[in-house]
Amino acid sequence: MDEMQERIAACCKKLRLSSRLAEQAMIPTGESNPEFLLNLLTREIRYRRDARITKYLNTAGFPKRYSKEQFRTDEIDFPDGVTFESLLDLDFYHSGKNVIMYGMTGAGKTMLSILIGMSACNQEVPVKFYRTAGLINLFSESQAKGNLSALKKKLNTAEILILDEFGYVPYDRTGAQLLFDYLSEIHEVKSVILNTNLEFSQWVNVLYDQRMTTALIGRLTHHVELVLFPGGNNRLRESSITDTLSRMTEPEGR
Repeated sequence: MDEMQERIAACCKKLRLSSRLAEQAMIPTGESNPEFLLNLLTREIRYRRDARITKYLNTAGFPKRYSKEQFRTDEIDFPDGVTFESLLDLDFYHSGKNVIMYGMTGAGKTMLSILIGMSACNQEVPVKFYRTAGLINLFSESQAKGNLSALKKKLNTAEILILDEFGYVPYDRTGAQLLFDYLSEIHEVKSVILNTNLEFSQWVNVLYDQRMTTALIGRLTHHVELVLFPGGNNRLRESSITDTLSRMTEPEGR
């Protein structure tokens, strides 16, 4: 680094600007001083935006990433005014709504919620993705260790909270209560995407407490888009097992 670059770097440090500017300043771009400065600052803004998006994608907790071309929408019932594209555009989030996806296992709820989450990250909206049982266990463990505030601080960095596989197993009572408390805290503050295979009337079977269950349903559905997945199990339909079963059940001679 030559003397000029060092002086530029020192100025960047005092102004709390990225030290990258000192390196970028050595690259001649622009036919005038103002154009050079504009190009330099524009590149820095683009770099910072890309860095934020990468960070959001890496810290969201997605178990897998998908492309929108992989998703099938032909067997999904969207509510009036809601489409696949409007979900990816985060219309629900901008309207202060939650999203509940209901349908049998393997119908595509997890994939759609991840696609929405990835789209949010790319729009610089931070997301956290959890399997519900895992988050409930985290709440219980955090309270036992006295780290509950740290967990909430981590969750609060997200604008959209995705809860996958709600109701697949009965939950720890303490953790379920803590999750309820947290969802009450963020009611009408953050958007929640919840995926479940349980009808509302069955939620009490995994949460145990009828009053808490009723209150949770009320909060989540106060402003909500309900997306239904009435179709069959896509994982089974698209697997080689399906072809094998079809051949085994065909009458002889066909």
